[in-house]
Amino acid sequence: MAEDQLPGILAIWHDCRPGREAEFETWFQGEHLVERLAVPGFLFGRRHQALSGTSGYFNFYLTESPAVLTSKAYLERLDNPTPMTRKVMSEVFLNMNRTVCRRVLRRGVFQGAYAVTVRFNEAPDQAALSAQLDALVADPAVARGEIWSALDPAAVPVSMEEKLRGGDRKIAGCLMIETLRQDAAEQLGERMAAHFARADVGVFRVLCQLSHGMRN
Repeated sequence: MAEDQLPGILAIWHDCRPGREAEFETWFQGEHLVERLAVPGFLFGRRHQALSGTSGYFNFYLTESPAVLTSKAYLERLDNPTPMTRKVMSEVFLNMNRTVCRRVLRRGVFQGAYAVTVRFNEAPDQAALSAQLDALVADPAVARGEIWSALDPAAVPVSMEEKLRGGDRKIAGCLMIETLRQDAAEQLGERMAAHFARADVGVFRVLCQLSHGMRN
């Protein structure tokens, strides 16, 4: 499949300013997820909270293609944030790591209740990572796994929302594995941290998901 025909992924890790969690919850569930899923080409968004790792939260969005994440409709939304979004972006978000990616490989069809993310700051060996993923999904405790590869940051405009956050860190790629149970996720997180010593590994539990058309 050509790269422009692969699904798009918007991968986000961040923290929340202490004492502002309730405000963040109100914005995310009450406005943000619904707003993003209204953009043509967005398929679903899912939010997680950390059990371990360097980031308190992990969120990602699946789109029909990476081009959706640089489309006119989406960029207009980013450059015209609502009053609540302006407040959250400038006052509540901390340590934002946000990258537009393409999903280059998926193994497994189920959705798990827990996720392990392995963030790479340098592009990983795709063949070795694919072999690793094939071995992981052979375990019935694993629901699915995906490999994400970052788009060239130069091809992604800096939006008003990013300016409000003071700039975002980026990744080069990510291995994301979903498990059925917490103990499997925690054990897998330890294995991944030992195997990928230079990567940033986090273990998360799912908080909520909104898919296109689910509001009905």
